[in-house]
Amino acid sequence: MKARPALVYTVLRLLAFLVPLGILMLFPVFQDLFWLAAIFAALIGLSLSILFLRRPLNDVTTGLADRRRERERADDSAAEDAAADAVYGEGAVRSGDGMPSDGAAADARRSDEDGR
Repeated sequence: MKARPALVYTVLRLLAFLVPLGILMLFPVFQDLFWLAAIFAALIGLSLSILFLRRPLNDVTTGLADRRRERERADDSAAEDAAADAVYGEGAVRSGDGMPSDGAAADARRSDEDGR
């Protein structure tokens, strides 16, 4: 996943909080009760992000899902390679369908005969 969608979404979420907080802090009531301004700014920021930041959030979650799928595919491939190495011996040349090629089987037989 590229960091760009996550960075864009993070910056937009921060702006959705900080801009309302800055505006609320201009009012004299909130200058004394800054914690109340922070609560209102958080609620306003949450509302704004739900309404307007749906696409950036979708981009981030899609990127995370793609990255997870790639990692699972790599883990599955590594597990299959380890299982094939355990069955056929390490370094056996395989054909495209995952089965050892005839040449690999012949090489394995020759090395077994040479070892005897």
